Amino acid sequence: MYLTPQHVLLAGATGLTGEHLLDRLLNEPTITRVLAPSRRPLAEHPHLENPVGEPDQILPRLGGQVDIAFCCLGTTLKKAGSEAAFRAVDLDLVVAFAKRARELGARHLIVISALGADRRSSVFYNRVKGEMEAALKAQGWPQLTLCRPSLLLGERVEPRLAEQLAGPLSKLIPGKYHGIEACQLARAMWRLALEEQDGVRVVESDELRKLGK
Repeated sequence: MYLTPQHVLLAGATGLTGEHLLDRLLNEPTITRVLAPSRRPLAEHPHLENPVGEPDQILPRLGGQVDIAFCCLGTTLKKAGSEAAFRAVDLDLVVAFAKRARELGARHLIVISALGADRRSSVFYNRVKGEMEAALKAQGWPQLTLCRPSLLLGERVEPRLAEQLAGPLSKLIPGKYHGIEACQLARAMWRLALEEQDGVRVVESDELRKLGK
């Protein structure tokens, strides 16, 4: 029988989607522990364990039982400063987090990828996301859910000009290219966590919007 996850590992809790997801997880009555490492401290909560520091130092120290892992890590090429720095976060760090989550006993990983992820893509961003997906598949997860949202909408601590300009237009585009609110994506990720479906599942943005309603 499938059991609702009680011990959760969350990466990217200070990001746009991660903040919404953390709030949802901490308000779920079935969850007894949320392990959420971050570079800056999170607000205290009885069910929250928040190791603070650099990821490469924190990951090896994470411990305790984990049922499911959520990965909301991600940056932009502009913020990262170079292609190598971008890959270090969106590929290397995501894969390292997933590996540690598996070592802690997690059987299901739900990760934010991107619309158009393809390791053979000529677009650098999409190619890195595709390489990340391939690397996670190679880890042999019993259950792996790859979320591919289109443009994420919502209030960021550090606004991104491109998203501010493209956001209104993305709401007019139909299907999977339609923009998705970060709070919708967080709700969708939690609903996907409650589904038992062995193997790899790719969830495109239009389906994510429906799940997040």
